Amino acid sequence: MSLLSLPESILDCILKRLSAIQLITTSQVCTNLRVRCRSDDLWENLIKKKWGKVFGDAAHKEWLWHVTNSKEQVIRGNTFYYQMEIIGNGGENGSLGTFSGSWPMLCLGSYLIDSKSVLNGPLLLTNSSMMMALYISLENGKFWFPAQVYRGLMVSSALVSYDSKTDTFRARQQIGGWRIIGNMINWDKVRVAAIETSQQFSDCLRPGDHVEIQWKASTEVPYDWWYAVIGHMDSCDEEDQNCCACQHSETLIVEFKQYHVESGMRKAKLRRNNIQQCENQCGIYGGIRKLERAEEIHKWKQLFPPDYNLQTPIPVYFP
Repeated sequence: MSLLSLPESILDCILKRLSAIQLITTSQVCTNLRVRCRSDDLWENLIKKKWGKVFGDAAHKEWLWHVTNSKEQVIRGNTFYYQMEIIGNGGENGSLGTFSGSWPMLCLGSYLIDSKSVLNGPLLLTNSSMMMALYISLENGKFWFPAQVYRGLMVSSALVSYDSKTDTFRARQQIGGWRIIGNMINWDKVRVAAIETSQQFSDCLRPGDHVEIQWKASTEVPYDWWYAVIGHMDSCDEEDQNCCACQHSETLIVEFKQYHVESGMRKAKLRRNNIQQCENQCGIYGGIRKLERAEEIHKWKQLFPPDYNLQTPIPVYFP
């Protein structure tokens, strides 16, 4: 009995258990298996299994842009689509990438090296092999996709690409021009980038809530995410919960426990439902979001030294 003599349900079950290399090898047997092994369903499962923790909807959206816009430079309103060159470590030639915003504040959404070869090459990209092309582009590091990178005690938005030789990532960021902000970045230091970032301070935040808040030193640099805890007003009696009205106050107390209790950066007083607030000329605050999952809070706490609760100063990097 040949492999193709098996019932389709059993054959599909076998193919789902193959690795990427095994699928590519099996696809070379015959035309029938080539079509089956390039199925989007098979490769989408492989992408979720290996890349699901770092490759999210925002990155997938960028990939679809490259698929549908791999030929021409197009300008639509204030959104720029442009063929460009980016110089990395080895000075590789650039290809198509997406821009958003107005000049000179353009933000690159993604970057695909040698898009003509990737999208129009031997794969003969069709609707049934899109995920296979994506997996290969991720694996060989040709697709720089949007993600977020843990850097010390903050999280930065960046473009990352995979290095299969070291099983790590490289990251670029736009700070006064594109530059490498990290090499040899481990998997646990990269996380999915959100498609949209809420810029509103939530009315439901109350003392004790764990949050991530955007902060940047000036308007010329991108936001980074910082871990904080919602605190009490100075006039509040924290021990008497019945008298606490901090949740209903127009002022939101954000406490950064990575600073000494006497530091001027320890607490920030922000207005709810407001964005881009300057606090004592110490930078600009943007969006804020409540951490709902215990693993998110645990991840942040892992970044702190074991004795950070002792109120000792901790060196913090600022852009």
